[in-house]
Amino acid sequence: VKNQWPLVYFIQNESKRVAYVGESTNFSNRIQNHLANPKKANAFNQISIIGSDKFNKSATLDIESKLIQYISSEGTYELQNGNHGLINHNYYQQDLYKNLFKDIWSKLIENKIVSKSLEEIENSELFKYSPYKSLNEDQYNSVLEIIEALTEKKSNKIFIKGSAGTGKTILATYLIKLLGSDVSNTNMDDFSDNEIQEINLIRAYKEKYPKAEIGFVVAMSSLRKTLQNVFRKIPDLKSSMIISPSDTFKKKYDLLIVDEAHRLRQYKNIGWMGVFKKNNRKLGLDDTGTELDWIIANSKNQIFFYDSAQSVKPSDIPSHHFDKLLSESNTIEIELKSQMRSNGGNDYITFVDDLLNVKRGNKNFYSPENYDIVVFDSLKDMYQQLSIQEEKYSLCRLVAGYSWPWASQKDDNAIDIEIDGVELQWNKIDKDWINSENSFNEVGCIHTTQGYDLNYTGVIFGEEISFNNITNQIEIDKSKYFDKNGKRGLDDIEALKEYIINIYKTIMYRGIRGVYIYACDKNLRAYFKEHIATFQTESKLSILPFTDVKPFVNAVPVFDIYAAAGNFSELQVQSELENYKWVELPINISAREDYFVCQIIGESMNKKIENGSWCLFKTDPGGSREGKIVLVEHYNIQDSDFGAGYTIKSYHSEKIITDESWVHKSIILKPLSFDSTYENIVLDDTEINELKIMGEFVTVLDF
Repeated sequence: VKNQWPLVYFIQNESKRVAYVGESTNFSNRIQNHLANPKKANAFNQISIIGSDKFNKSATLDIESKLIQYISSEGTYELQNGNHGLINHNYYQQDLYKNLFKDIWSKLIENKIVSKSLEEIENSELFKYSPYKSLNEDQYNSVLEIIEALTEKKSNKIFIKGSAGTGKTILATYLIKLLGSDVSNTNMDDFSDNEIQEINLIRAYKEKYPKAEIGFVVAMSSLRKTLQNVFRKIPDLKSSMIISPSDTFKKKYDLLIVDEAHRLRQYKNIGWMGVFKKNNRKLGLDDTGTELDWIIANSKNQIFFYDSAQSVKPSDIPSHHFDKLLSESNTIEIELKSQMRSNGGNDYITFVDDLLNVKRGNKNFYSPENYDIVVFDSLKDMYQQLSIQEEKYSLCRLVAGYSWPWASQKDDNAIDIEIDGVELQWNKIDKDWINSENSFNEVGCIHTTQGYDLNYTGVIFGEEISFNNITNQIEIDKSKYFDKNGKRGLDDIEALKEYIINIYKTIMYRGIRGVYIYACDKNLRAYFKEHIATFQTESKLSILPFTDVKPFVNAVPVFDIYAAAGNFSELQVQSELENYKWVELPINISAREDYFVCQIIGESMNKKIENGSWCLFKTDPGGSREGKIVLVEHYNIQDSDFGAGYTIKSYHSEKIITDESWVHKSIILKPLSFDSTYENIVLDDTEINELKIMGEFVTVLDF
């Protein structure tokens, strides 16, 4: 502080649960300014200073913006910061500071200032839709242009165009928070030119609209509920600001910001025709009136976030309605180009568009460095690999085209989708399904996933879409497409094809880290495999055709204990040997009759066994198991990695020894993990008799 070194500070009041994050090269002066502000002086009573000899001005700006993002979403404190000036700062050796920020966050946890991990926060809906997100340069320049247009120009319609993942919803929430910020007493001593311009524009907007009524129109009910939950937790924002198109009739708005404007509806193929007609009549419109008309009529200014390529059903307003507005002389059009969601970047977005519109020609095999995209021949394999990613990252979901009826909507026990022996149901709920408790075990559709981010998406191309090898084109079978409102009255098969292609493109864009693909149609799968890597089942294993197998002589069986949460009946039935896959062991390991191979999923044993490893086991040989790694079954085990009933752990026992004999007092199954949250499983003397040792760990198979 004395030497005026760049630093970051965190002022807080633990009892009131309020906080403020800042950075400065003149900390003493900055704190005096804060104390001179009665609102802050009365709110805060503690200061934490974060400093390092590695800090420079760019680094402190970066760390400040990261702390604002994470603390605002962590939940311990209500952050008093405005969100102006939050922009990603590119600077020399920026990547080296990522680990430094992790160290800072660990110190905050250690000092009990915060409690949640960075990974836990990143998967929260509050973080994903936070108005405190740092914008890229593309987005930030758009913010300045938008506010300038609202205050200084005559335009009252602004279109923000951008493909999936360009951060349209993030930009919308940022704008709403920004326009509602109190900047009247903002000290701009250390502000950049852009920040000063931003503050002055906000002040000009507030002079023009002193008590602005702002609404955020979200057409999709699922996303609407999610955003209402987010706004409920942000200072100066209210859940009531998130509205449906029909809600725009409740009051007159100075500004309506419309997310996913391509999902606004017309009077066609909807389940509430009466209400729609009534709303049109309020404005003197006939049945050609649309939700777009309602929004324009009920507000002075409109900002539309729009991507025609994400229109997925006939009830969506046709693009020519928007084209007409765009052609008006006083309409401003802004385009977002930078990819914010997918680690594959803009190249991945272009690839998916070319792939599904069969425009790649003879281009090179697609293998991005930072994005995991794989085609599967088996849905079972895809689901298994997705479960590995779910264990590692969370927010990994199966999503499918609407190629199966929704039988479970009427019968809770009905199976909707059955492929390769995998039985699945459609999503049980339609609002915020992605974050629901059982969502990994269900299949979502376009209507429950559009607008959301996932870490990995498992995309099932259904039976309604196929590939014709003769015409070299993707084709659609209308009879196998079960979204009734998505095809009713639509006789043009090419128009239906366009909607369905848009659906699959949109769900393929959901994944941040990767996408897994399974196509029911073999020809379509083969087409995908011409352009995308194919998953190799048990890729580290040498699987033999059964005709070449000499059981337990040149090969041992692979037992499918998917995610270790299936049942072990296969271990009991060894008479039908041809039903197993058989693996040839490495040259230094001889096959034996008591050997078997299975895959271990989870992080509870990662000091010895990495998540997803294929391991060699031998059936329980008896004798002492003390300190050995064992695969066990017990009715009372609830293991987050393995599912109910099964686990792999290090075996330890406590015995009561007498002169004549001994008995188990308890058996302790210990994790061997770098993650300290995994706990011992303790079975007392009343539970021990039910414990079954299924196998003893021999080695990880690493060829």
